Amino acid sequence: MDLRKLKKLIDLVQESGISELEVTEGEEKVKIVKSGGSGVAYAAPNPAPVAAPVLAPAPAVAAAAAAIQGHVVKSPMVGTFYRSPSPGAKHFVEVGDTVRSGDTICIIEAMKLLNEIECDKDGVIKAILVENGQPVEYGEPLLVID
Repeated sequence: MDLRKLKKLIDLVQESGISELEVTEGEEKVKIVKSGGSGVAYAAPNPAPVAAPVLAPAPAVAAAAAAIQGHVVKSPMVGTFYRSPSPGAKHFVEVGDTVRSGDTICIIEAMKLLNEIECDKDGVIKAILVENGQPVEYGEPLLVID
């Protein structure tokens, strides 16, 4: 798939109300997912000659984490953030929940593996900074605990 087609697809996702677009052209497959912020994350699930740039975390997330006082839980890896063990299941934590060190607070999917992320401090969930299904980077703020 040439870069002009890819750029048109990216523009389509950014300008429309859709949150995800997957296109297969021959043996090439491209998936474009609109993140919770203003950016778009791109992924090529199958090997393809198309580059897959990764956007940095939105500055608004970093600013929100700085504005809220408390212990910030950061992503230990690059992957996709999930608030529950499966679609439609109850979230691990909600704002206002009391958590203990060792409690599972979210899942990050990386390379088709589901990694349970445990709380590293006792406290109360003050803020959840990432949307369900959003791509996250290493060190990106996920939650704030007080």
